[in-house]
Amino acid sequence: MARQLGEGVVRGRIGVVGLGLMGGSFARAFAAAGVEVYAWNRTRSTLELAMIETVTGELDETTVGTCELIILAGYPASAIEWLKKNAPLVGEGAIVIDTVGVKRVICARCEAICAGRPFTFVGCHPMAGTQYSGFAHSRATMFKGAPLVVVPPEMDDFARAEVLERLKELLAPCAFGSFTLATAEEHDRIIAFTSQLAHVVSNAYVKSPTAREHKGFSAGSYKDLTRVARLNAPMWTELFLDNADFLSEEIGTIIANLQAYKDAIDEHDADRLEALLAEGDRIKREVEGR
Repeated sequence: MARQLGEGVVRGRIGVVGLGLMGGSFARAFAAAGVEVYAWNRTRSTLELAMIETVTGELDETTVGTCELIILAGYPASAIEWLKKNAPLVGEGAIVIDTVGVKRVICARCEAICAGRPFTFVGCHPMAGTQYSGFAHSRATMFKGAPLVVVPPEMDDFARAEVLERLKELLAPCAFGSFTLATAEEHDRIIAFTSQLAHVVSNAYVKSPTAREHKGFSAGSYKDLTRVARLNAPMWTELFLDNADFLSEEIGTIIANLQAYKDAIDEHDADRLEALLAEGDRIKREVEGR
């Protein structure tokens, strides 16, 4: 049975905080499904552009309390700031989620803000995106088939199941491919490897002087490894530092592994080099199930 919503909350109405790549894609997905979307954005011109064809209206003190689901799609600090300011306005029975790429900081702060209030915060991280940023690059199909990592709040099993079921129903227009439950610490540990380390390596890789000479000599390998070298530096700086312990550990591991390859090459140790390459090939096949 669906939870009783407070007076003034419109069932199915969505609020989006931040109309960048993620927030814009959520807004477009819901709008394409005919769902009412109210939005807030720090830059007014972006909000006005979105209101032409995507957003129903502005998410402000008169509409925050009417939304059943509110999505915090900004940087970690800005998402926390918005919730701290607007928590008293969120309607009874509403669900607030975020899209931030780290979970320990965001969940601890947001859950503390929500403590004792009549709505629920659920940490979320859509595993989707591109190397580009901004509303102009958002699209309604961004999340189609993509995984969504969900960090459930501390509550009894029945209440947690009810919230998660409602969340799945509310997010149905986004067409996520799967919902993966995790603790905040588990999420941050794994994401340090699957996402953050990849951005660090890609960004560092293009700093070779040879990168300026790649045209005419590069194909798929170069494109694959450099795709996420192009990034939003302020956002990723915040994410990296909020997950510094796990990310630093992963960087240390890859430095050690690269040093082993370098030593084998410097010493012209063919047997050792072949063994290292074969080991990497074997591990890749194992982790991909092939």
